[in-house]
Amino acid sequence: MRSILVVAIAVVAAAPLTAAVRGPQPPRELRQASPPAAPKSGVRAELLHDLDDMQKKILSLAMAVPPGKYGWRPGRGIRSVSEVYMHIAGGNYTLVSFVADRPMLDTRSLERITEKPKVMDELRRSFDYLRDAIINTSDSDLDKPIRMFGTDSTERAAFMMALNHLHEHLGQSVAYARMNGVVPPWSTE
Repeated sequence: MRSILVVAIAVVAAAPLTAAVRGPQPPRELRQASPPAAPKSGVRAELLHDLDDMQKKILSLAMAVPPGKYGWRPGRGIRSVSEVYMHIAGGNYTLVSFVADRPMLDTRSLERITEKPKVMDELRRSFDYLRDAIINTSDSDLDKPIRMFGTDSTERAAFMMALNHLHEHLGQSVAYARMNGVVPPWSTE
């Protein structure tokens, strides 16, 4: 009996540690037994196709930039390499917050992440977050009206804005990389 009590106490004590390692989890009633499959056609499939391309290019470029260049900036008061990548991650989180009443995440601390491995991890998490939102939004909800930055819009427009944001900062990242002698990996394939 005593060993069962010790085991029970150990399990209860370890539960918060397990939750901290996994990160924040949605409420139990919102968790699904298995995530919905990615759509094969339609607007969401097209959004996901573009997202896949942007993710591949941004992550491969971020990997190609040497860690010592993550602090480089083209001029005083302009974002550094790591700050641009964390701005991209912040955009992925922020623009999803307008969809399906998702909570607005506090992204202010992201630009303090400067070490390449941590930047890469956060970028990947933000892409997963955006991808999950697209997959879990129904086709009919894409036309759902929302307010975004004080303007009437739709959930579809929020996803399109997220992708436009990725395209914009991919271009910026390519310029930064080339200024530092890094050739975008996909341009040599």
